[in-house]
Amino acid sequence: MRRATKRLRTASVAAVLLACTACAGTGTGAGAAASAATPHTPEPTGAASASAGDSPHAPATVPVPANPAWLPGDEEAARETARASMRDFARPNEPAASWANDLALWLTPQATADYSAVDPATVPATRVTGDVELDTDQANGFGATATVPTDAGIYTLQLLRQGQDEPWKVNRLRPPG
Repeated sequence: MRRATKRLRTASVAAVLLACTACAGTGTGAGAAASAATPHTPEPTGAASASAGDSPHAPATVPVPANPAWLPGDEEAARETARASMRDFARPNEPAASWANDLALWLTPQATADYSAVDPATVPATRVTGDVELDTDQANGFGATATVPTDAGIYTLQLLRQGQDEPWKVNRLRPPG
């Protein structure tokens, strides 16, 4: 009986490992989706990647993108993303489907999922009332924080990008207060 249980357990573990290895090697599956949606600060290019050893079923290492530099125009592009996303967000009278579709253009995949259940009628802001202020960390070109004044107060937006030539996306909109 113990021998049969041990074989069953070994077979189950092998099946799970094989399935995980297959997903990791192709960049698909729940793990890949979670990684793509979770903001992080990658290591510098050239850093060693973790591997599963010399196993023929080890997942391929994924190159880590270089930390984007803040080039001329990057700050204005981040400001414009914050401004445009708040314009689309601050429309409480818009039908829910078109509100969500318009806003999703500016959002990360995680934010799209997070804000999909928001009823636009509950959004207190109706318009942007001033200039977007941007807070950057010159050592981190993957993210920035924008403050956007509205008729309901100042919203704080977390902006992210996946690489130097990737567009800015909003990951979080924090209401005033």
